[in-house]
Amino acid sequence: MSSIGVFDSGFGGLTVLKELQKILPNYNFTYLGDNARAPYGEKSFETVNEYTRQAIDWLFDHNCPLVILACNTASAVALRNIQQLYLHQNYDEHFRVLGVVRPTTEIIGNFSKSGVIGLLGTVATVSSNSYAIEIAKFYPHIKLKQLACPLWVPMIEHGIYNSPASQSVIKENVDQLVKMNPEMDVILLACTHYPIVADIIKAHVGPAIQVLSQGEIIAKSLLNYLQKHSDLNKLLDTDGNTEIYTSADDVELFKQKAKLFFEPIGKVKQAKPWIKK
Repeated sequence: MSSIGVFDSGFGGLTVLKELQKILPNYNFTYLGDNARAPYGEKSFETVNEYTRQAIDWLFDHNCPLVILACNTASAVALRNIQQLYLHQNYDEHFRVLGVVRPTTEIIGNFSKSGVIGLLGTVATVSSNSYAIEIAKFYPHIKLKQLACPLWVPMIEHGIYNSPASQSVIKENVDQLVKMNPEMDVILLACTHYPIVADIIKAHVGPAIQVLSQGEIIAKSLLNYLQKHSDLNKLLDTDGNTEIYTSADDVELFKQKAKLFFEPIGKVKQAKPWIKK
């Protein structure tokens, strides 16, 4: 079975997988979550690069000629090196890796009338400045304000994001971001975990600010990519099958937590043999 590989450091990429299935229902997907070593958001650039390369190798070995990095941290930190060096040094032209930064930045300026966009993401994503660099290429007039939210992923994965304390943290971070420029009319959720708390953010900021998740953007971009790359498209099977793998030892715990992001979760397999730590 030849599939589209979808990689995330943990659960967040499942929100992207859900949208991919809606837009590309006939395609096969293989999802890999590196839950054993998540989260990536506060790890060093070197570590994120190494872990991402290992995951790509695993997916390539499991018949995924095309891999989507459905992880903002991996896309922001590792994708450029992987595309420009790693693939050329280790694989032929039939193997491709795409991320979530470029498809988002290509169109994000169309959502803003004021020209001021806010971004909420992990420490690594914000520190990389990848979104600012890419947005400047397509929309040089856009002013981007960024804020790292290191507490959000743990709150979401532990299922406590709806608690009063967690909601207070979320609202406080959002207020911090908006205060950077009151003309802000778009907030980009630059972490695939964050759609889980999108409704909390929307209710807090009101209709004047559009809260933008990435799943549908990524799915539509991939459809367009496959239409333009018929050589790659022909390599992909279209049986409508999806396989989900995790590097975590406790598969049942993964399934329990994954239901928040993706339903029905179905069978989950342990990604063994896994990469060396």
